[in-house]
Amino acid sequence: MTELRTERLVLTDVAEDDAEFVLELLNDPGWIENIGDRGVRTVADARAYIAERFGKSLWLVVREAATVEPVGMCGLVKGREGLNYPDIGYAYLARHAGRGFATEAAAVVLRHARDVLGIERIAAVTGPDNVASQRVLEKIGLRFMHMINLPGYDEPSCYFLTD
Repeated sequence: MTELRTERLVLTDVAEDDAEFVLELLNDPGWIENIGDRGVRTVADARAYIAERFGKSLWLVVREAATVEPVGMCGLVKGREGLNYPDIGYAYLARHAGRGFATEAAAVVLRHARDVLGIERIAAVTGPDNVASQRVLEKIGLRFMHMINLPGYDEPSCYFLTD
């Protein structure tokens, strides 16, 4: 089990016990608008989604405060169709937006990818209207390269890459 830490956050493996949070996150309006509706409607659906999709790529982002509270997910997605490099991805519940959690978690994931995993090039994709995510990527050192058409998406995406 890999665990990453920042001053305010702990990034830890997603487990089946996190299914209620995952259900909420996957049905958050921001997830649906920026990532897409995955059809996860029950806790059982969320458990299956964790097993199929999250187990090896994304970490649960938990805020360490007076109470431990999951706020989102962040990690590397390897082998995404249409991309030549692993890409960094993240999503947070809307009520946690604007607190810097995405930047803080993405920065530690990028550092881990480079320093521990030895991955030199990291990509990222966002929707053209997702300005908040684009700012996060720029803050952690990725640069906009061009628009890209990814399989399974109707609209082109903004493609970012590390130097």
